[in-house]
Amino acid sequence: MLLRIPQVLDQAHLALFRQRLAGAGWADGKATAGYQSAQAKDNQQLPEDDALARELGGLVLDALGRSPLFFSAALPRKIYPPLFNRYAGGQSFGFHVDNAVRYDRSGGRSEPVRTDLSATLFLSAPEDYDGGELVIEDTYGVQTVKLAAGDLVLYPGTSLHKVTPVTRGERVGCFFWLQSLVSDAAKRRELFDLDRGIQHLTQAAPGHPGLVQLTGVYHNLLRRWAQC
Repeated sequence: MLLRIPQVLDQAHLALFRQRLAGAGWADGKATAGYQSAQAKDNQQLPEDDALARELGGLVLDALGRSPLFFSAALPRKIYPPLFNRYAGGQSFGFHVDNAVRYDRSGGRSEPVRTDLSATLFLSAPEDYDGGELVIEDTYGVQTVKLAAGDLVLYPGTSLHKVTPVTRGERVGCFFWLQSLVSDAAKRRELFDLDRGIQHLTQAAPGHPGLVQLTGVYHNLLRRWAQC
C-alpha cells in the first residue's frame, strides 16, 4: 500500500525546518547506505548523530503522534530516528531497495528495527525544484510521487524505488523507516480498511449498534496478528 498523509507539518513548522536546515552541516549521503545502494546514491545528508537531526527528528515524531491516519496505516511498533537529506545540482538516487534491518544506535544502544515501511516527508515546495520525483515500483505498479511541502508518503520497505535527478533548485526532505506491529502487508491493509470504515460509519451514523461489533472485530484481529 502506498499512502499520502497530508499536512504532517504545518506552515510554521516548515518555516522553522527550512531556516534551521539552511545552515546545516550536510555530509555525503553514502555514509548511511549499504554497499549496493551506495553505488546509486548521490545526495547530501545530515549525519545520524547530528544534534540538529535529532532535534528536528523529534519534532517529526511529535507530529506523527498527532496523525490518526499515520497510526491507522502504519501501526508503528518502532520508528527509526528520522533523517534528513538534500538533492541539488543534478544529484539523484538510483533504483534500490532499503536494508531489511536498520540499527538504531541513539542513546548508546543498538536496537534493531525491521523496515516494514519506508516514509518520505517532503520539506521543499514542488515548485521550488525540478526533478526530484520519488519513483516507487511495487505490486501496485509504478508510482511517481512529488508532494506538497509538509506531506508524507508511506510505502512498503520492500519496494524498489529511486529519486530522479534534481536539475533546478534543491529538494530537502526527511525520511525514516518503521517496524509495524503487523508485519504482513496484506493483513495490515485489511486492518487499515476496516479502521477507516469504522471511522466513516462513526461520522455517518454515530451510535449505530454495528459500531461496537465492528470495533470488536478490529481489535480481535489486531490482537491475533500483532507482534509485540
